Amino acid sequence: MMELSTPPFRDDVVALFPGQGSISGGAGVPWRSSHHWTLVEQISEAAGVDVSALLLSASDEDVVRTDRAQLATFALSLVGYRELLDIGIRPRYLVGHSLGEFSALVASGLLSLDEGARLIGVRGGAMARAAAAQEGSMVAVMGGDDDARAALGAVEDVWVANVNGTSQIVVSGTRAGLDDLLARHRELGWRRATPLPVGGAFHSPLMTPAQAEFDEALAATTWGSTEAVLISNVDAKAHASAEEWRELLRRQLTSPVEFLDTTLALPESVRVTIEMPPGGILTGLTKRIRDFDQQIAPTTLSELQEIVL
Repeated sequence: MMELSTPPFRDDVVALFPGQGSISGGAGVPWRSSHHWTLVEQISEAAGVDVSALLLSASDEDVVRTDRAQLATFALSLVGYRELLDIGIRPRYLVGHSLGEFSALVASGLLSLDEGARLIGVRGGAMARAAAAQEGSMVAVMGGDDDARAALGAVEDVWVANVNGTSQIVVSGTRAGLDDLLARHRELGWRRATPLPVGGAFHSPLMTPAQAEFDEALAATTWGSTEAVLISNVDAKAHASAEEWRELLRRQLTSPVEFLDTTLALPESVRVTIEMPPGGILTGLTKRIRDFDQQIAPTTLSELQEIVL
């Protein structure tokens, strides 16, 4: 398990763990000098993938592939989290966005690093194969209201995948369904619709072909315990048991990421957010959801080491 016994918990801090959409080529370069880079090598061995190469030398096009992006993001987030512990900050609250929930679970101690890497390897591969079997993608729609969200239900073969804010939603769908949405988004009540450069229709029924393989991997997983508070994207509630998280991760594959409600579920006593690398996106999202006293998204190792709370 990841060792979390050094500093005491900070009940006013939440650590944010990004999803695979945050990764880009060369994302690991500013973090290569961390003495926790050995975690990347350990994850590479557990998953059978050269994650170090993905983080240091892969192009944007290579690293954003689903089966690679998930492992690369997971590894880099945990390097950042270990560095955060080293400077004496141990957040009580941990929130991940989709893939980031696996990073949060390892950071909490509920999953070991090896088990987390194994699960992500299976998940990423199964999702990539499901995406190849049924062509689909994702579109971000912005500037709508409740009526606009309800109107999405009238678009055939399109499903809400991420609720990132009150007026920012990501939908998944077939190519035909998304083309229809892009053509009609204004009449449905959305100011803007932007196609996303992703490899599949994630968090939708189009991922169902990946379910059986991932369920088998979850059933074989060994779990630990935690005193941290993890809030799930599936139902925006805190869960601490292995049994609960096994079911939540299973459901997460085809369920929408309720990031808006997850953020709102944090108590008002949480006044600081620190986003793990490759960070920035979740800091921007949470800033639009509620007020915090301090929001930090270090882009380099030195920036993280200079954090003062």
